[in-house]
Amino acid sequence: MYEITYLDWEENEAFEQIIKEVLLECYKEEKLIDSKLTIQITLTNAKNIRALNKEYRNIDRETDVLSFPMFEKGELDLKIKNRDFTYEDILGDMVISIPRVEEQAKEYGHSFKRELSYMVVHSFYHLMGYDHIEEEDKKEMRKKEETILQKLNITRD
Repeated sequence: MYEITYLDWEENEAFEQIIKEVLLECYKEEKLIDSKLTIQITLTNAKNIRALNKEYRNIDRETDVLSFPMFEKGELDLKIKNRDFTYEDILGDMVISIPRVEEQAKEYGHSFKRELSYMVVHSFYHLMGYDHIEEEDKKEMRKKEETILQKLNITRD
């Protein structure tokens, strides 16, 4: 389902448990439990995510999470509809800045767990082909994100 790597960051079992819990719920919600779709997750620092943001998006600043989907939404929707899971496929990559998660948790007044969970679910839905550029798309994506967090009882407290 996923693989976690650390780029200039120390391994952390608590982070891994949060990620596992959130992704399991995402896979259940989207009926992907029996799929062979995998996600590569990199946990890193501000310097590395800024470099990746500059390299891949031409934006020279730190960000909280980067998502690199391997499928177009229509292509993925068809794969899921047809249950085309004979072979292992990479759903995509997500890169998360742990210092940014810590900062935003404080800024928004909620727990680190809630912020990391949100980053994972947010990136998951980008990998699934959702975005938040248009208002209607944003509403659909936010609803999916909140559904996952509510099912896990991960609140803004």
